[in-house]
Amino acid sequence: MFAPSFQPNRDARGLALLVLLLILGLALPASMYGKDKKKKDAPPPAETPKLDIDTSKLVWPNPPNIARVRWLNYYAGMKIDRTPTETTKKKQGWMDRLAGAKQEDNTDKLKTFPWQLIGPYGIGIDSKGLVYVADQRVGAVFIFNTETHDTTLIKNGTDAHFGWINGVAIDDGDRLFVSDGKMHRVLIFNPQHQVEGQIVEGMADPVGMAVDNENRFLYVVDEQQDQVIVYDVDTLKLLRRIGKAVTPATKHSLTTPGDFAAPTNVAVDHDGNVYVTDTLNSRVEIFDADGNFISTFGKAGDGPGFFFRPKGIAVDCDGHIWVADEYQDRVQVFNREGQLLTYIGDTHANAPGQFKALVGIAIDKQNRVFTTEQYPGRMQMFRYITDTEADAEKARRQTELAKAAESRQKINAAPTAETPKPANPPTQKDSTPPKPPGT
Repeated sequence: MFAPSFQPNRDARGLALLVLLLILGLALPASMYGKDKKKKDAPPPAETPKLDIDTSKLVWPNPPNIARVRWLNYYAGMKIDRTPTETTKKKQGWMDRLAGAKQEDNTDKLKTFPWQLIGPYGIGIDSKGLVYVADQRVGAVFIFNTETHDTTLIKNGTDAHFGWINGVAIDDGDRLFVSDGKMHRVLIFNPQHQVEGQIVEGMADPVGMAVDNENRFLYVVDEQQDQVIVYDVDTLKLLRRIGKAVTPATKHSLTTPGDFAAPTNVAVDHDGNVYVTDTLNSRVEIFDADGNFISTFGKAGDGPGFFFRPKGIAVDCDGHIWVADEYQDRVQVFNREGQLLTYIGDTHANAPGQFKALVGIAIDKQNRVFTTEQYPGRMQMFRYITDTEADAEKARRQTELAKAAESRQKINAAPTAETPKPANPPTQKDSTPPKPPGT
């Protein structure tokens, strides 16, 4: 039998060393284990995607065509002061923590709470170039200075009482008209933005509006009554209605020329002609200044040249008709015959020149085009290149082409230097010996 052998000193030292290593291993932070592995396996931090678009070259139609619309800018709300506020927070002691005292919030706060567009709809421009936007969900009229980017508001509850505001119109005296569907009225503000009156006669659900400064008419579209109501812009008296009166059975169902099914917006040209977006009928109807029906164009569809819930409408200085289509998220430009001239927007997106829930459009005397969309809540600004400007650009290009062609012709017609002919080589004598006589 093999007797057991013991070595007390050596075994004790080995056991002590093993215990020491085990203690050290437990004492080390767990984060050390696999630290290098985490560095190798961790994916790189995601970069914030950037929109790679040179907006200075964003025009419609695309080159080499002559541009007729140029993108300029967008507006969404007030400037934000992101400077953190000063805090005097003291360190919380253990007695405060034990007593359950609430610790002060140590996060930085904005000095000025920003007002942001949420549901912008109607647009109007005054004589100073200030742009007014009625925001349905904020319940305020935003006033944008496009030069300084400053923004002020006509607020609900302080400056006026709003229910559900839709349209905006401004006359040549800078009086502001704001339609309110929930309150069944149009509020009137003086140039100092103080309420000076209202129109309630004959209204049910006023939406879009337009002012004819020459004939002194205020046009108000009433969506629920399927009519356009005409008022005297000075006396505010109801003058007439455009479109047949509807009953509960015929509401939003009339398709006859000159009648409407849930009309939304109205515009007036320099001759006093009236243009109305007949939304549910997917068309535009045109009337003269006396309310007589002239013509109509457009039909339902889902591509350029067609309509699917047209809403905003405006007329430029050359008489072209601009229509904002909510469902197609596309601005389309037509002539009086309904021929499509160009369009902006070919996808539902937030990129410049694209739209989401496009509803409003307006054009000012500086040929700036403004659009409003409700997602993400913004106003975009474009520049319309007029027919005169486009003709000048066309003439300039033709002149450049003519000069280039003339230059090429001169180069091709220039005489070339003649290559000198080589000197005649010396005549070589015939080395053939003469024939003997008699041969």
